[in-house]
Amino acid sequence: MKLVLVSAVALVDSDGRVLLAQRPPGKSLAGLWEFPGGKVEPGETPEAALIRELHEELGIDTEESCLAPLTFASHSYPDFHLLMPLFACRRWRGTPEAREGQVLKWVRAGALREYPMPPADIPLIPILRDWL
Repeated sequence: MKLVLVSAVALVDSDGRVLLAQRPPGKSLAGLWEFPGGKVEPGETPEAALIRELHEELGIDTEESCLAPLTFASHSYPDFHLLMPLFACRRWRGTPEAREGQVLKWVRAGALREYPMPPADIPLIPILRDWL
């Protein structure tokens, strides 16, 4: 089974809310909510991939020193196995904006379960809630 490495982040604003992005129509798992991030390219670290993805997808910039490793997901889908480190970030430059057709929403940690998520993301919710 193919291993896919994806890096994700819980962006936490000054009110303690977490940014979720809804997968746009036409993508796999369309309509589900997820933490921003993306695939780690060959030769990239998870942190570098996340910095790149945040700039491309949301138009924000951050530094590796602002990414705190929080937990990870390891989940088998029918045709691949996903390994996804989740970082927490409270400092970035710019205002997140949807650049790839996704819908963005700031959500309180206690309300994360109200948003349908991909199976790999669901076990991350209680860890994130406890951390916040």
